[in-house]
Amino acid sequence: MSELNEKALEAIEVAKSTGKLRKGTNEVTKALEKGDAKLVVYAKDVSPAEITMHLPVLAKEKSIPCIEVASKDELGAAAGLPVKTAAIAIVVEGEAKNLIKEISEEAGKE
Repeated sequence: MSELNEKALEAIEVAKSTGKLRKGTNEVTKALEKGDAKLVVYAKDVSPAEITMHLPVLAKEKSIPCIEVASKDELGAAAGLPVKTAAIAIVVEGEAKNLIKEISEEAGKE
């Protein structure tokens, strides 16, 4: 797992308790369209891939960092959910603000 992926999951864990998350592809899509999302993280192991395929495109249009992590399990666990999830958006950073800033800078370099 790359350092960027670890930071993205850590940002979700921090924002879960000090900020606000949107969970699931539909909620994440809405947050992106409204421009509310500060960071979008989605799982690579989603089947069919079309479910999350639009997220990186939409995030790029809105200049919102978008990170792909390996699994729905990891993503669900980071968000403190008892189930897997395909996508998470941080809409209120809380104490994850600096982490998100770092992720934005690093993601911009890729």
